Amino acid sequence: MDKFIPLSVPNFAGNELAYVSEAIRSEWVSTSGVYVDQFEKKVAGYVGASGAVACQNGTSGLHIALMVSDVTKGQAVIVPALTFIAAVNPVRYLGAEPIFMDCDDSLCMDPVKLKEFCVKECSFQNGELVHVKSKKAIRCLVVVHVFGNMADMEKLMAIASEYHLNVVEDATEALGTHYTSGIYAGRYAGAIGNIGVYSFNGNKIITSGGGGAIVSNNEIFLKQAKHLTTQAKSDELYYTHDEVGYNYRMTNLQAALGLAQLEELEQFIKIKKIHFEQYQAKISHMQGLSLLQVRDGIRANYWFYALYCSERFGKARDEVIGYLNKHKIQSRPIWGLIHEQKPYSGCTAYKIEKAVHYWRHVVNIPCSTKLTENEIDAVVQALLELQQGG
Repeated sequence: MDKFIPLSVPNFAGNELAYVSEAIRSEWVSTSGVYVDQFEKKVAGYVGASGAVACQNGTSGLHIALMVSDVTKGQAVIVPALTFIAAVNPVRYLGAEPIFMDCDDSLCMDPVKLKEFCVKECSFQNGELVHVKSKKAIRCLVVVHVFGNMADMEKLMAIASEYHLNVVEDATEALGTHYTSGIYAGRYAGAIGNIGVYSFNGNKIITSGGGGAIVSNNEIFLKQAKHLTTQAKSDELYYTHDEVGYNYRMTNLQAALGLAQLEELEQFIKIKKIHFEQYQAKISHMQGLSLLQVRDGIRANYWFYALYCSERFGKARDEVIGYLNKHKIQSRPIWGLIHEQKPYSGCTAYKIEKAVHYWRHVVNIPCSTKLTENEIDAVVQALLELQQGG
């Protein structure tokens, strides 16, 4: 196939042009306007949260989520090693230090190692978890739902409750993922912990060109988040500010685009699942290749497809990426593990093993909702040719 097959591109199949045009006609294009309010209400209603605060992107949302979770300078925050760096950088914005945790086979945080770390490496006295070696108090846990899969929230929330940790859910990749069984049946990624964050970047399952949203069932958190994202104005007429705030508010144009995309979300998830199953069926006969599966008891949004290339496939991860690129097929490895990045060298990292393994063996392959079966066939054919000595 001569046509370039991108990794992930947006799909504007609904009311995007109509809503954005209306926002322009109204002349409300900045951080005020009816679409911002509508988008917040629709996001909160969709995931079953008490409310939502629209913001500029997922990173700004995580920054604010950590602030309202009482993360301050000199503390520590438990974070995953396998994630995009935006999940960790806001910890440092606040002068706190990350402590890196390994993943399990879902690519999300390993609750077994988390509990072991709390027991063996920390002390818990007077309702506070303290990392013994650094003497830093730990009051927050950042859980990332990687590639639209769901972390083991039943176990993670139980650990957080036991050790009095606020849980910030980085659901930037997992809008629409929810439990179908268990104690959280019907609960959505991002709306289980104390506060959650979504991203609407251009490659996410829905996009507003940028943008993000903070959700919570804690009205105090929501009020604080709204205040901080709008420059902390205590009096809007006289521009009185009672603390340092941020210009993190989503624009009306972004919200108009996001609202139209949200209307298409369930259809996008259906398409993503169909494509996932097509890939799975077509590579099932190939030795050493498989798609990493979603956790039992959830409905995933299938945002990104993780192709696992074992030693039996006979080709290393970078050979796969290079060969696909040669055939105009975009792919990528998992992000570089965060505890190995220069800004975080020297930070505590607890038994990072599976994250390293999956980083070496996983390739993300094209997953756009506009992907055709012919394009899926082209990806699979390229993989087959590579295995056969191409």
